[in-house]
Amino acid sequence: MRLLTLLLLPLLPLSLAAEVTTEYTHTNECSRKTQRGDSIQVHYRGTLASDGSEFDASYKRGQPLEFTVGQGMVIKGWDEGLLDMCPGDKRKLTIPPESGYGQRAMGAIPAGSTLGE
Repeated sequence: MRLLTLLLLPLLPLSLAAEVTTEYTHTNECSRKTQRGDSIQVHYRGTLASDGSEFDASYKRGQPLEFTVGQGMVIKGWDEGLLDMCPGDKRKLTIPPESGYGQRAMGAIPAGSTLGE
């Protein structure tokens, strides 16, 4: 089980985000980085890139989200953006609608939203 930290903060305006972008905020050395099929745990803070408002945060629950990366259990932006990480790495992802929830609203996330991850 690998524990990674993911900060969900806006990085790019909606009009500029065409693919998942990654900012490396803390990196570690390790012998094996995350690959498709790995079970991982991540702490995250989800925000809307349009105004920075937070829509979810694992930190508030005090428990990371556990899933198998690359298996479609989470949005495409996470499946792509969480590959090649070492335990303890931290990243900020900006996820365009096509790699997030697309044109459907999801709770506090409006349709067509770019996500800060």
